[in-house]
Parts: sequence; structure tokens; C-alpha cells
Amino acid sequence: MMEQSYPNHIKKIVIVSYATYPGNSPRNMRTNELAKELAKQGHDVTLYVLTGTYDYESYEKDTGVKIKSLGKTYFFKYDPKTGNKLNIFTRVASKLVGNIFEFPYIELVRNAYCAIKEQSNIDLLITIAVPYPLHWGAALLRTLNEDNLKHTVWVADCGDPYMGNDFNKKFFYFEYIEKWFCRKADFISIPIESAKKGYYPEFLNKVKVIPQGFNFNETIKAKEYKKNVVPTFIYAGIFYEKLRDPRPFLDYLVTLKKDFKFIVYTKTPTFLGDYKEKLGNKLQIYSYIPRDELILEMSKVDFLVNFENPSTKHSPSKLIDYALSGRPILSLNTNVELNTSLISQFLSDNYEQALKLDNIEQYNIKNVAKEFLCLLNKSKEC
Repeated sequence: MMEQSYPNHIKKIVIVSYATYPGNSPRNMRTNELAKELAKQGHDVTLYVLTGTYDYESYEKDTGVKIKSLGKTYFFKYDPKTGNKLNIFTRVASKLVGNIFEFPYIELVRNAYCAIKEQSNIDLLITIAVPYPLHWGAALLRTLNEDNLKHTVWVADCGDPYMGNDFNKKFFYFEYIEKWFCRKADFISIPIESAKKGYYPEFLNKVKVIPQGFNFNETIKAKEYKKNVVPTFIYAGIFYEKLRDPRPFLDYLVTLKKDFKFIVYTKTPTFLGDYKEKLGNKLQIYSYIPRDELILEMSKVDFLVNFENPSTKHSPSKLIDYALSGRPILSLNTNVELNTSLISQFLSDNYEQALKLDNIEQYNIKNVAKEFLCLLNKSKEC
């Protein structure tokens, strides 16, 4: 079969990721937004993901992205609408040996290897973690079949560090695997500058900061903000015990005698069970909603709440959505003594100490795609 040729300005781009639309995790959105924008710019984009039984025909027509299945998985099943499904054996095995073998996602090494191998003449390969075995599959292909990716620029995109992750420590021997894939990759892209501390010094010359990107044109906000009858504020995201823990904040809210409305969108509502009984209608708990709907809802409230990560290597991508909503951000560290004075200021409509995100345009997907394409030149200035 004759290989298709393209004008010089059109690049053949292959993206390998765990999942994409309709999932709404940060990594799913990273994949979806990037693939759509690169295709919109006229490039030939093939996206490998776990497709499950989801029909991507209309997605392909609307976006120009060619969707291919990463192949069969034996230890778990993935449904793009509902997420990951583990059988009883896999759940037990994950608890016993999950951290030892990166189980069950270790099998994605094979999937990624086979997916990339079936392609040829790739200009730009982007593998998106988590899970990290997707990177390892590309590294294995470069190790065993070096000619296959000889003229390809491979960017290993990482949401959080692997060995340098402060929240999820790995066994020592994974250091050798991480260094192996870092040697094989041309670039390692990370979303924030401070995350560089999570990577080995010998590979920092390969690390490029490319923020999470979103299509600003699809952002819908309320036409005009109107102050709510009672202070109304939103938190959207996952909670982690002693890391991104809402309970000190909720304990303080319980003591307040004034009316307010705290709206939470989360998939970890167990942190909030006792407080729903204490706060009644002052606390409203919902599951995740689509990102565009969430930004619209956030644009209607008085302010937004962010629970800070205790590590500077990690920054939640939801802060970009917060900024796009246009509402002030109350940023709290619940791992130290709670700043009740700051909370009181926000509840009194004083937002002078609101968290500000500089240079919001860096998160525009057009600029993010440009940063990835710049790496095709292997430029140190990208």
C-alpha cells in the first residue's frame, strides 16, 4: 500500500492516550482539546484511545480526528461514558500487587507498542499519561524497532510526575523504567514550571512546559454577574484526605450563624456525608457535569473555592476553568491552620486577596497546539 503524502505544512500526528471525549477528567480533556485543535489546523491526526463500545463516527465527522482503538484489554474494561470497570480478580490483584507491577495498567505497554507500530512516517507522536505504561510502550518500540520512529519527534506528555510524585510513591525499581523512557523520548511536556522538580536532573533539557489547553471560543458564561441573595460559592473537583481536604473548611462553615450556599461538584462525596446533615440546604452536592455547563454555573456564583495541593509539583487544571468563569477565587491550604480571616473577607464581598492566574492566554488551545508543533523543529526555544 502506497503511503499517503502531504504538503510540507501538513504533519502526520499520532496521539496515544487512555481516553478522550466524552470523559471529562483532566487527561481526557487534554487529549480531546489537543487532537481537535491540531486537526482543525489541517493536520492529519490519528488518535488511539480505549474506545469501548462508544460510537465515534459523529465525533470523527465533526472534528476531523481519526479515532482508532488501542485494542483489547484483558485485566480491565473501559467505557468512555462511565469510566473504568474492574472485575473481582482485578480489584483484588490491584490491592495486592498493583503498586508492585503497575497493575492492571501495565498491559497498556503492549497496546501502545502495537498501536504505534502499525503507523509509519509519523511526524509527531504524542503519548499522554496517565497511565505511564503508554509512554513505556513507545519507549519499547524505539528500543526494539529503532527505525520505526527514526524520523519521528516523540513528546511524552505528563500530567503529574511519576517517581517524583509527592502523593503516590513508587517502588525504587521504577526509577530505571522512568529513566529508560525519558532517554528514548525527544521531549517531556509538563503543565506547570514548578513540576520540573519531579523529574530527574539529567532529563531537564528535554522538559518543556506546555499548559493544559481549552477552546476559549466554546466557553459560555452568564451575560452579567448578579450578586446572589446569600453568599454562594462553588468547589469542583476531587477531594483527597490530608492533601486536598475540605473538612477543616466545612468545620468552620458549621460554626457560622449567617446564611450561605456552598455548591460542590465532585466524584468523592464521601468526604461530605456528615456535613450535609449539619449544614442542610447550605451544602448542595452534585456529581460531575460537562465542563461547558460547569463554567456557566460558576460564572453565576459570588466566588469559587480552591483547596491547595501541599506540593508545588501539582496544580489542578480546574483553576483554568475557574479563571475562565470570571469569578474571584478563594484559595485555601487546609493542611495548615485555616485562614478564617480570608474566608470572612470573601463572605463579606471583599475579594482583594483573590487568587489570580497570570497570562490566561497561555491556556488557549491555539497557543498550546502551537507549542507542540514547535517541538517538530527540536528547538530549545519552544
